[in-house]
Amino acid sequence: MDKHYYLISQLPTLYFDRESYLTVEAFLQEAAKWLSAAEYATLAAVDINDVTIPKHCPGVLAAYKDFERRLRTDLAAWRQAQRSGQDYKPATFAPSLVREGNPLEVEKRLLRLRWDFIEQHESDHHFDFEFLILYMLKLQILRRLFTFNKEKGMQLFRQLCEVQP
Repeated sequence: MDKHYYLISQLPTLYFDRESYLTVEAFLQEAAKWLSAAEYATLAAVDINDVTIPKHCPGVLAAYKDFERRLRTDLAAWRQAQRSGQDYKPATFAPSLVREGNPLEVEKRLLRLRWDFIEQHESDHHFDFEFLILYMLKLQILRRLFTFNKEKGMQLFRQLCEVQP
């Protein structure tokens, strides 16, 4: 348990919409020095896009994966209802979150929703392994958030939409 205190105390505070100098790779490199092989393997396997819950999944990771699965299911059902002109009330988000704005703005709001979910769970974990899992999820959200590039996105969009002879 003491090793968690040393590792966590040296981590910078993460803020949504503010880029961190600490990368996922650097975080894992530092974590490898302090964690057992089993803890490190679990932490290194944390993936914000993976919603499968294995047998021995730590509680906060299982909660996040369950939330992510419900969010994706709700989004799919809401979008299907919109296409077919039906009404659907999502349980995991307010429809205004995805109804207004361009796709980038919507994606940022969905990332914020995930961030807020993680922060709610952080209040119960300060210097334990589950805090490190939540920290890893937040780093992955920031990595995704700061890989958005409007110019590259428009270039790719034009390239994909270009009619090929």
